[in-house]
Amino acid sequence: MTRTELKAKEFDVYYGRYINKVDVSRHLREGFSLGKKEVEEYFAAIPASLHNYAYAENKWTIKEVLQHLIDTERIFSYRCFRIARRDQSPLAGFDQNIYIGPSLAQQKTMLQLLREFAAGRNHTISLLESLSNDDLAQIGIASGNPMSARAAAFTIIGHDSWHMEIIKDRYLNHA
Repeated sequence: MTRTELKAKEFDVYYGRYINKVDVSRHLREGFSLGKKEVEEYFAAIPASLHNYAYAENKWTIKEVLQHLIDTERIFSYRCFRIARRDQSPLAGFDQNIYIGPSLAQQKTMLQLLREFAAGRNHTISLLESLSNDDLAQIGIASGNPMSARAAAFTIIGHDSWHMEIIKDRYLNHA
């Protein structure tokens, strides 16, 4: 299943900014394996001197951005799972900013964060391997809007790309 199979009715326009970061020919399950490698290599290559760097006051550090990717994957993987299992209970949104402080990302090493990312990604890959294409086409309600299980999954890998571009543009090019 590729991103081209997604229909506009499967996700709120807000998530399109992430989903559209995924190459139209990228297969969903393959995208998670390739994306895992891309994220790990990307963050591992960032010099340690920049791990705690934030490009402006009240902006996240690079380590906090990685923690945000980890937390977001957990939430959207859970959404994917619940929707794929035909759970029609509306799924609440989340305030990404309140998650960062309690995460203690600043106290973790980049290696710890990358291990946490890998564990979560492996979990998501295992989940996707257990779901049929019919499961992934199921639509539920997340953050008050329709969302298919596959749209939740594509959001994860597009969200990774979105934030890696931000790091490149606002953190690495100006540090």
